[in-house]
Amino acid sequence: MRNKLYNKDEGVAGLTILLSLVTMLFVIGLLAMIFSLMGGEMIDATYTSTAVTGENNTVNTTLFTTTGYTLTPANTQGAGGYAVTTLYNNTNEVLTSGNYTLTGAVLTNATALAGLTDVVVTFSYTYDAENTATGVMNDTTAGISSVSDWFPIFIVIGAMVVLILLTVIIISAIRGSGLMGDQSA
Repeated sequence: MRNKLYNKDEGVAGLTILLSLVTMLFVIGLLAMIFSLMGGEMIDATYTSTAVTGENNTVNTTLFTTTGYTLTPANTQGAGGYAVTTLYNNTNEVLTSGNYTLTGAVLTNATALAGLTDVVVTFSYTYDAENTATGVMNDTTAGISSVSDWFPIFIVIGAMVVLILLTVIIISAIRGSGLMGDQSA
C-alpha cells in the first residue's frame, strides 16, 4: 500500500499562515515578558547601597500630633535605615532623643513639648543609588518591553498575505473552471 504525501487541507487557504502568525506573536510576547521581568529583577539587584548623612528637613507642627512627621529624603529609591542625628527647635536648642521617637521614617513627639516652631531635623539614611549597570539594564528592559508595539503591524501584514493568497486562489479557480474562455468568434 502506497502512502500519498500531499496536502489535503482543502478550503483553508491561508489559515495555517494566520495560525502560525498568531503563534509566533504569542511566543514573542511571552519571551518579551519573561526577559522584561528578569531585567527588572536584575535592575533591583545591581543598585549601589549608599549612605547619606546630614540631610535636613524643616518639620511642621505635625510632629506634635499623633500622626507624626514623615522624613522626606532627597533620594527615595530603596530608602531606609533612618536615624536622627540632631533635632533643633526655633532657638537652635537641641532636643534630646527622649523628646521624640523615630519609627521607620515617621518622627513623633514622645513628650508633651509645646510651643516649638521651625523645628529642623538632621537625619541619615541609606538608599539604592543608580549606577552604570542599572542604567544599561533599564534601557535594555525598556527596549525589550516595547517589542509589543510592532504586533499590530505584524497582524496587518499577515492579514494582507492571507488576502493576497485568497485572491490568487480565486483567480486560479476561475481560470481553471473555464469561465474566462476566449470570447473571440
